[in-house]
Amino acid sequence: QVQLVESGGGLVQAGGSLRLSCAASANIFSLAPIAWYRQAPGKQRDLVARITSGGSANYADSMKGRVTISRDNAKNTVYLQMNSLKPEDTAVYYCNLGYMGRSYWGQGTQVTISS
Repeated sequence: QVQLVESGGGLVQAGGSLRLSCAASANIFSLAPIAWYRQAPGKQRDLVARITSGGSANYADSMKGRVTISRDNAKNTVYLQMNSLKPEDTAVYYCNLGYMGRSYWGQGTQVTISS
């Protein structure tokens, strides 16, 4: 069973930074691509960034240039460094692991950006 636990969310002022973490309890972690999504109230869940098992990353246009995704396979952890945060970045941020046709989600971590 795969479990994902996000942490690092919080309340920051616009222009600030946060580093989110996603810790996975999964032997397959190093083999799987990991993604961060976010969902604002009343909106759909959107992709923020994704990193392959080999470390290649891609980013959604909405946050490109302001976020960096990275992974530490020795710690079964993926990180999302977010800078120059804006009020419109306020959302619940979720970690997702996809492997062999299955998709796993964490419980999410709230990020709130004040203006």
